Amino acid sequence: MVHNEIKFLEGPQNRWTDFKFAFNVLVEFIKGFRTLHFVGPCVTIFGSARFKEDHPYYKQTEKIAGEIAKLGFTIMTGGGPGIMEAANKGAQAVGGKNVGCNIVLPHEQKHNPYLDTWVNIKYFFVRKTLLIKYSYAFVVMPGGFGTLDEYFEALTLIQTKMISQFPIIIFDKEFHKKVIEHIAIMKNEATISPDDLSLCLFTDSVEDAVAYLKENAIGRFKLKPIVLKKGWWFFEK
Repeated sequence: MVHNEIKFLEGPQNRWTDFKFAFNVLVEFIKGFRTLHFVGPCVTIFGSARFKEDHPYYKQTEKIAGEIAKLGFTIMTGGGPGIMEAANKGAQAVGGKNVGCNIVLPHEQKHNPYLDTWVNIKYFFVRKTLLIKYSYAFVVMPGGFGTLDEYFEALTLIQTKMISQFPIIIFDKEFHKKVIEHIAIMKNEATISPDDLSLCLFTDSVEDAVAYLKENAIGRFKLKPIVLKKGWWFFEK
């Protein structure tokens, strides 16, 4: 009998290559931690990079981000164009704070001009971890594969109690109609529990979203306004 083997596309890496990759990942995390350490409690807004300034979803995101920023949260995004830009722009318009984790891509995705602070990250999984690490809530706007990936990763971490039960808000029920239907199918087939339906809010109302954040982020985690004191620590201001 002939035993065939399935070969990796590029083959197993040698140990030195794996070590260098692991070291590079560590460097990326440290870079992110140093840049974002003092950003304060964030709300991360996910969404497509493809919507232009005149698109209704762009304008809706500006409004949502502005209202969330008024609560005292820092608005965090992937730092790029489209929905990310709209979120940062909306927060800036009301005097809110903005941070971004921009992904380094071959076609050089640049950070948008509305960021106070940003960090460029090489690896998507490092970027997603940073977007989740500093957030007390997540807002999911219309988007593509990447947006759904970010949404379901955050949802899975909350469902499995790997992170705290931070609120997740999904905007535009019509756009996410099929997602809502599929979640109902998963509940009916018992691949998720009925209680999992309470892990996120599907809404079209900014007012409902703000109320949900007040109860499930500010209230649940007892967040309070503070007066920041100027100081230095480990060469950081």
